[in-house]
Amino acid sequence: MARAKFDKSRYGYLFIAPFFIVFIIFGLYPILDSLYLSFTNWDGFTKPVAAGVANYKRLIHDSIFLHSILNTFIMWIISIVPQLILALVLALVLNEKFVKGKHLFRAIFYFPNIVTPVTIGVLVSLMFDWKTGSINKMLVAMHLVSQPVNWFGHPLLAQIIVAGILCWQNFGYNMLIFTAGLQSISTSVYEAAEMDGATKFQTALHITIPMLKPVLIFTGITSIIGGMQNFAVPLMIGNVPGNATQTMVSYLYTTAFQHFQYGYGSAVAYGVFILIMVLSLISLRMTTRKQKTSQA
Repeated sequence: MARAKFDKSRYGYLFIAPFFIVFIIFGLYPILDSLYLSFTNWDGFTKPVAAGVANYKRLIHDSIFLHSILNTFIMWIISIVPQLILALVLALVLNEKFVKGKHLFRAIFYFPNIVTPVTIGVLVSLMFDWKTGSINKMLVAMHLVSQPVNWFGHPLLAQIIVAGILCWQNFGYNMLIFTAGLQSISTSVYEAAEMDGATKFQTALHITIPMLKPVLIFTGITSIIGGMQNFAVPLMIGNVPGNATQTMVSYLYTTAFQHFQYGYGSAVAYGVFILIMVLSLISLRMTTRKQKTSQA
């Protein structure tokens, strides 16, 4: 009997072994190797030369990296506020019983999330092109502007366009997360509120949103993680005056794979990781503190 149990557990290890083998080779090893490289100077061809913490000292005083942090944060803020509001409103509307075609609308709203960011970046760069873009042609034809607008020639306009793309691409995903959270709330709570004469707005404000706080925490943290890793869309748009759309990850790409400074690029990668971790912990701390205060 004991031998049979041992055989079953052994076969279980064989079934899960492929995942751990792939993770160690393509996940854990690159993470540890990049940590080692962050303490070296390496151009990708010669042998790495030990540099101690020089890369991290350079990172702290790197004005370009600090500017990329500011750019990333600005585009994330412009994107996340309308994104979460739109996602929550649509989730509330599509959760109502009288709405028909809920599944169709949810699929349509989620569709942008499955389109690759590179594809979206290329399409947007063509649509907003100064001379041949369809957006400028449409605005001129409608006599809304007299001359084509150089969208990517103005730093703030370029950042707003990138933020708008992020909002459009991700609001459907957050809408589904909010929908799952709404469906986990017991209907008896709403029935009791309806019997007490609460309106839809009062129900949403005093019942739905407070009970969605765990979901709001989750979406807030995941939005920070995703927003701070913004890369493909700004890269496809190209050069903008003042490098206004250069994000932390695009700076990492430029440093490591264009300038062949893999040691410093690895340090930039860990700088991005530490920043994302700190912001996520701050967001988690603030939301849980508010939740404890409201419960008290």
